[in-house]
Amino acid sequence: MRRAALTGGIATGKSHCLARFAALGASVLDADRLARDAVAPGTEGLARVVERFGPDFTRPDGTLDRPALGRLVFTDRTARADLEAIIHPEVYRRIGEWFANLPAGTGLAIADIPLLFETGHQHDFELVIVCACTPAEQLRRLTARDRLSEEAARARLDAQWPINEKVARAHVVIRTDGGFVETDRVVARVYESLKADLL
Repeated sequence: MRRAALTGGIATGKSHCLARFAALGASVLDADRLARDAVAPGTEGLARVVERFGPDFTRPDGTLDRPALGRLVFTDRTARADLEAIIHPEVYRRIGEWFANLPAGTGLAIADIPLLFETGHQHDFELVIVCACTPAEQLRRLTARDRLSEEAARARLDAQWPINEKVARAHVVIRTDGGFVETDRVVARVYESLKADLL
C-alpha cells in the first residue's frame, strides 16, 4: 500500500481533489473530519478545549462554537498553539488507526491533512501531494466561500506556511488555478501514475 498525504493551503482545492481521488478508486480520509470528531460532545478533547478556553466557546447544545473559537485562534498565536496541542495528537492517532485497518490489498491510500508541514508529519508518508493555486486566488476563494473580510482571510492564510514553501517540498503538485475541469484532468493523470508506481 502506498501511503500518501494530500495537503496544501486553505482554499487551494484539497477537498475537491480528495473527492476526485475517491471517485477514481483511492481510499481516502479527511483529517478535518477527524479534527471535528476529536472535539465532539462527550470527548476528552472537547473537555480540554473548554478547560483551556472557557464555556463561552460551546453552544447551548453542547457542541463546540467553531466560528467563535476560529476568530480567537486566528488572531492569537498562543491560543492557536494550545488548541493544536489538544487536537493534533488525537488526529494523528486516528490517522494511524485508519491506515492500519484498511483492507489487505489496498493499493493507494490518501489522507487529506491541511497542516501536514506545520505539524512536521510529512515524513510519515511515502508521498506528499500538494494542491496549490496563487495566493491571490486563495484569498479570492476564501473571502467568497467563507464570507470573511479580507483582513480575516489574510489572518487565516498567515497562520499556515506560504503555499510556495509547501510546493517546494512536495513529491507531486496539483495546480488548481485552472478550474474544475482542468483540475480533474490533472488528478486523473496523477492517480494513474500513482497506480502504475511512476511517481
